[in-house]
Amino acid sequence: MAAAGSLSVQEAVDRLGFGRFQKRLLAVCGVTWAADGAEVLLLGFALPAVIEDFGISTTQAGLIASATFAGMLVGAWFWGTISDYIGRRTGFQLTVLIFALFGLLSAFAPGWEWLAILRFLTGFGLGGALPLDFSLYAEYLPRENRGRNLVLLESFWAVGTITAAGLAWLIVPNFGWRPLLASSALAAVLVLWIRRSIPESPRYLAISGRIDEAKEILARIARVNGRPAPEGDLTVGERQPGNPVANLWAPRLRRVTIMLWITWFCISLAYYGIFTWLPTVFVERGLPPLQTYQNTFILALAQLPGFFSAAYLIERWGRRNTLALYLLASGVATFLFAIVSGFGGLLGSAVLMSFFSLGAWGSLYAWTPELYPTEIRTTGMGWASGMARVAGVISPTLGGILFALALLNALSLWAAAFAIGGLVVFLLGVETKKQALSDTVADAQTQQAETTRV
Repeated sequence: MAAAGSLSVQEAVDRLGFGRFQKRLLAVCGVTWAADGAEVLLLGFALPAVIEDFGISTTQAGLIASATFAGMLVGAWFWGTISDYIGRRTGFQLTVLIFALFGLLSAFAPGWEWLAILRFLTGFGLGGALPLDFSLYAEYLPRENRGRNLVLLESFWAVGTITAAGLAWLIVPNFGWRPLLASSALAAVLVLWIRRSIPESPRYLAISGRIDEAKEILARIARVNGRPAPEGDLTVGERQPGNPVANLWAPRLRRVTIMLWITWFCISLAYYGIFTWLPTVFVERGLPPLQTYQNTFILALAQLPGFFSAAYLIERWGRRNTLALYLLASGVATFLFAIVSGFGGLLGSAVLMSFFSLGAWGSLYAWTPELYPTEIRTTGMGWASGMARVAGVISPTLGGILFALALLNALSLWAAAFAIGGLVVFLLGVETKKQALSDTVADAQTQQAETTRV
């Protein structure tokens, strides 16, 4: 609790409410998130054409996809950690520039080996942009309905997926895969221009000792929202000495870190294992390529109600219960997709799989930044999402091998991964609904102890 005549950054943000500034920031971050989502999934839509163009095997195509996730792994760990030193805004601008440049160059790759290298470099930028975007937005939100607004930001991923599916449907059959990859890189340039006016997080400034700058930004938000500027001195704890990665394993954060790393790994192993190869699965089930893109577009549309339902439930049931339920339901839907026959059953189970898996992603992205304090928030987000990239490196190549053997083998593995993630969340998850974001590791340890006792 802040002393009389003073207030914490969380209290200041709560007084400013959710107004025009946050709505504008949601739109800006949402455009970023949509471009990121499109960039990640465009290669999956392009893979059948890439295989045909270069005359390569599904295993080689899987290596191209794995290279993207390898770059995202390095990027998430590198940029997540360094951005707790240089700031959220600077890190985000640099990462978007990197994935825009190399994403465009990948459209001109002369062979599959060059494509894999360029996709690695694209992923290096993209992997850093994803955790930074969520951390920055979370730090501007009041605690009331914060989880719901974070899930709504994640819903823009579905907009990117829908855009990617629509572009693949229109571009690949007529012009090939190269213009498809170039289109997302050009969108990233637009994102870079849009993001130039977003200020640094006042939470990051305060914890870095730049109190006056933090107060100026809070006063700016107050003017935009039509609220009085918060009065009083800002109070903030001292940074924990030591490496921020080591601080992820502080006594009261250890349980959180274990739970998040396992969950991010499991959901990514299943999701990217399925959706990277989904167009190819449809083709193997006898659907012509054009109908494949149409069906994938329908699945992308199914993601939106998945996000919106999770955004509603996360403030009623809590983060842990909503995420665990959606992960378990994703596992059931994936297994149904593996065993059903006929076009109606195939499409229906795929729609359920898309609905629940994206609702789970939204809940996880909303929950993760709430579980770490400001001084290591992007480190925590970066390393947790890095575990997703570890799975992403493995999943496409493993999928290429398993799909070559039997479709049921691959889909059963992905279903089990979803289910394991759900069980881990139930057993180890700590609820954060309506809690203040902590700023220091010491604050986080106290908060986690109180929550555990409750």
